[in-house]
Amino acid sequence: MDNSDRTVDFGFEKVAWGDKAGRVRSVFASVAGNYDVMNDLMSFGVHRLWKQFTLSLTGLRSGQCGLDVAGGTGDLSLGLLRQVGKSGRVVLSDVNPAMLKIGRDRLLDKGLVGNIECIVADAERLPFADNSFNCVTIGFGLRNVTDKAAALASMYRVLKPGGQLLVLEFSTPVAPGLKPIYDAYSFKVLPLLGRLVAQDADSYRYLAESIRMHPNQETLLEMLRVAGFSHTRYHNLTGGIVAVHRGYKT
Repeated sequence: MDNSDRTVDFGFEKVAWGDKAGRVRSVFASVAGNYDVMNDLMSFGVHRLWKQFTLSLTGLRSGQCGLDVAGGTGDLSLGLLRQVGKSGRVVLSDVNPAMLKIGRDRLLDKGLVGNIECIVADAERLPFADNSFNCVTIGFGLRNVTDKAAALASMYRVLKPGGQLLVLEFSTPVAPGLKPIYDAYSFKVLPLLGRLVAQDADSYRYLAESIRMHPNQETLLEMLRVAGFSHTRYHNLTGGIVAVHRGYKT
């Protein structure tokens, strides 16, 4: 398809289809050095529990293979490594070299170098063979992808039959009374934290906006089905602020 005349959301702004990826890379290059600290501050540390829950669903066993797409600083990759053991294999991929370098350095600091690869890769065009991985995870990355359908199809392709995709992502609050509180926090507190801690309010304003533009729970569930996944479902966490979507390749 010719995308030359198409536009796509970049937060609340509409940009040319071909420009979003570069602008997202700029955002994450800017925030990379403070990414982990800001995650702890923004979520009061709860992001660690969201990731632990996601990892509890992988079903990975010793000797198997896992892929962490848009894995950034490597939190999910570390968990996948523990699950597959020394006889297994994990690939940490991210389209942003600055984020990937931080993830690779964290793994090196922990002495985890033998069975993990760190690869710069676009989620829409994963450079792996068909039927390569038992589980694919993507944590807080899908909303930044230009063509989400292409990314889901790419992740489906590299999964082995019977393999599972887990999408951990911000979603739409469902708990009564939560949305106005969450909105006030997102658009007032997050940019302020970004300015004070990372000297970058604009990037954190974009992150808040990108969450609002991301498909809600039911819409993303249907996108997984269209991509070919079966046994699809999702789990709301923290009142729907975050959701884990999952599906299998049959």
